[in-house]
Amino acid sequence: MTETAISIEVLTSLDAIAHEVWDACACPEAAEGGRPDDPFTTYRFLRALETSGSVGTGTGWQPRHLVARMEDEVIGVAPMYAKSHSMGEYIFDHSWSHAYERAGGQYYPKLQLAVPFTPATGRRFLVKPGFEAVGLAALVQGAVHVAAEAEVSSLHITFCTEAEAVAGEKMGLLRRFSQQFHWQNDGYATFDDFLAALSSRKRKTIRKERRVAQDFGGEIEVLTGDAVRPEHWDAFWQFYTDTGARKWGQPYLTRAFFDHVQETMRDDIALILASRGGTPIAGALNFIGRDVLYGRYWGCLEDHPCLHFEACYYQAIDFAITHGLGRVEAGAQGTHKLARGYMPVETQSLHWIADGGFRDAVAQYLEAERRAVAEENADMASYGPFKAVEVEERE
Repeated sequence: MTETAISIEVLTSLDAIAHEVWDACACPEAAEGGRPDDPFTTYRFLRALETSGSVGTGTGWQPRHLVARMEDEVIGVAPMYAKSHSMGEYIFDHSWSHAYERAGGQYYPKLQLAVPFTPATGRRFLVKPGFEAVGLAALVQGAVHVAAEAEVSSLHITFCTEAEAVAGEKMGLLRRFSQQFHWQNDGYATFDDFLAALSSRKRKTIRKERRVAQDFGGEIEVLTGDAVRPEHWDAFWQFYTDTGARKWGQPYLTRAFFDHVQETMRDDIALILASRGGTPIAGALNFIGRDVLYGRYWGCLEDHPCLHFEACYYQAIDFAITHGLGRVEAGAQGTHKLARGYMPVETQSLHWIADGGFRDAVAQYLEAERRAVAEENADMASYGPFKAVEVEERE
């Protein structure tokens, strides 16, 4: 019996594939109308990035999406982009690019297999059920082949799942470990149940921060579905651009992106708005997965003590508990999250380096970094806010 050949196609736009074909691979669990595990790899999210001009010409993110076909059937897809910089990735390789170029190489363009501007863990090799092993292998090999044929310096698969990282490493890719802070729902029925799991000092601190935050002279509301209205995005755009100007120089997303989100994804949104006198003055944007709440953007027009902690962290925990979600991912970085119940976790990425000598150097670096991340996570976890587990002595 001969094996059926799998072909790999590269798409420069999602317009070249039907949304139901993409989503049959990206979110088959949502086929019957349920919520997708990961909202960011859905057709509607990735296409919103393209249609709004947030990726594409002039952005440094040129779509090069992969499609794996077995005869006439699409069995796998992957969001991939040609990059002319390393911005908007959150697992950064700036030091790699500097070292490579100092040695006389040209680091850009490179290929990035990822969701742009989104440091959230999820499947990157989106394979239709029933084709898991063969589809994953075909997409990994296809991505490497495309990178080699294009003669780019490197290929990077960021915020992939642990299973993908293990499989990719076995196929010869370099595996990298990074750090984030996530809140885990340990079966809490209320926010007070969560507080009860904390040490007395941390519990008092959080209660004080919440009182201070909610004393800003206005009200905080959580909007989702049809409660999210177009005018809310006008306010949030001001928050987002203010934060973007201070952090990145210019926003990654365009104003049109939020209009597309309003049209196609408002059921996947939890928008937290703080208003005073009927005017929104701060907000935090979250996307809702099947079991995870993903915190993405925060911004404000007025500074009020502890309002950032309330809108981004405590309201997110409250929402997750109320809706039975298992985890809150509050974005990249931020050791300040530790005191608020968000514990350190490892995130994963995979890397292919064209130049053999440079690859060996990066591999040595990653081995040292891996040990450092593990040690730092263990050390930080020991300083977490939760009560120490008492171990009974046994005779």
